[in-house]
Amino acid sequence: MRWNEAVADVRVVEMAGRLDIEVRGVQYDSRRVSAGDVFVAMRGGSTDGNRYIDAAIRKGAAAVVTDSLEVFVDLRAQQPELALALVDRDANGGRRALAELSAKLFRSPERVLKISAVTGTNGKTTTAFLLEQMLRSVGRKCVLLGTIETHVGETVRKSEHTTPESRDVLALFAEGVRAGCTEAVMEMSSHALEQERVWGLPVDVAIFTNLTQDHLDYHGTMEAYAAAKARLFEGVGAAAPRVAVINEDDAAAEQMTAAAAGCELMTYGIDGGAWRAMDVVLRAGETRFRWRTAVGVVEMRSPLTGRVNVYNLLAAGCAAYARGLTMEEIAASARELRQVPGRFEVVRGSSGAGFSVVVDYAHTDDALRNLIALGRDLVREAGGRVITMFGCGGDRDTTKRARMGRVAGEGSDVVVVTSDNPRSESPMAIVDAVMVGVRETQAQCVVEVDRRAAIAIAIRAASAGDIVLLAGKGHEKTQTFADGAVAFDDVAEAEKVLWEMKDEVKQ
Repeated sequence: MRWNEAVADVRVVEMAGRLDIEVRGVQYDSRRVSAGDVFVAMRGGSTDGNRYIDAAIRKGAAAVVTDSLEVFVDLRAQQPELALALVDRDANGGRRALAELSAKLFRSPERVLKISAVTGTNGKTTTAFLLEQMLRSVGRKCVLLGTIETHVGETVRKSEHTTPESRDVLALFAEGVRAGCTEAVMEMSSHALEQERVWGLPVDVAIFTNLTQDHLDYHGTMEAYAAAKARLFEGVGAAAPRVAVINEDDAAAEQMTAAAAGCELMTYGIDGGAWRAMDVVLRAGETRFRWRTAVGVVEMRSPLTGRVNVYNLLAAGCAAYARGLTMEEIAASARELRQVPGRFEVVRGSSGAGFSVVVDYAHTDDALRNLIALGRDLVREAGGRVITMFGCGGDRDTTKRARMGRVAGEGSDVVVVTSDNPRSESPMAIVDAVMVGVRETQAQCVVEVDRRAAIAIAIRAASAGDIVLLAGKGHEKTQTFADGAVAFDDVAEAEKVLWEMKDEVKQ
């Protein structure tokens, strides 16, 4: 494709150099540049891509887009033949240019796929997984972009980011189109919406799960955090979604509904909502309810566990209906749904010990509260205890640490406070902040900074009828410290302890 054709939809302040050269692809990382690529140099949160323009040119970049006037002027003078475009840094021109160029060079796959997008503090990953399974149950091929995995048809790979940069999203979409996919289901994080990494994506069905405090290290205030989420329903460089699916029971529902003024509205919930779950029955490994909808009542049954998964089922079910599934098809698929890795994942071998060990990603006070409440429901009949092990991540919102400690102490019989991903912070300093909240409760508490040892303490403290909740990291396979990441898997570590305990009994 010729450069002037590729850049036709980009909001350019000024251009220089040749217009008739051929360009083959687009990159924002100079290390990935190949001969003939366009290199988009933009200022990000932690680095400035303009520092790597020379490296990109050495690797064969045929054209450069920059959001720096100073860089543009220098390049125009030093390399007058270089195809060059200047975009407006203040208007997020670099990220918008990346999205628009990528759409053009990947032949607009976003217009071929019907996109369903999920936003919210908790439940994004599970809701996206469930919706994809529902769509697949009626034979539709899907692209899934989520926190844990990326699916392109039958191909599964590990995800690097919840919502990648636009170039990478569109590359995956293009791969999906080649594989015969017709649907895309993706998580849209508040960061991605705020930074416009999803610029120009025509979302068909937009889903809101809930809003609780998180990511204030980035957004600053809950108002800014909510406003970032609401952008999904307004459209980010594209028309507003056709359908908005909103959790009526959440306090932010009114704000999201107002943002979705241009959408067909579907509200869901247990206490409210037009698409409401009634007569809910919760058991370990089973959830049942009568679903009253705008088109009738259907009996729902699922192998998922807990009240939180009622909300996830409602959100995914509403979106599936909006994407053309019948209520009968949705109910049938719900009976066969698989649990998401690291979301209330029961560790193998724990049932044989007479108690349950569960790994869950809960890393906010609201998610931890829901997890512990579910654990309490499951042990109530047997009179068992709830043992909760958790930590808080470093270099993230510090204000939630004491709240999470308080929530853990109020809901659990035994609390084990440990490290999560301390990153650049002192693990013990994070633990001290968590303990401020724990000390406001009457829970028995153990502090063990080493997460591996903490898992062993929590599991070995369990007796018949108890439940052990290993919270915070879920599906993650590494633990991040100031000097880098090391391999670490809560599920694998828990399995080791259970096997050791089994061997000790034999001896």
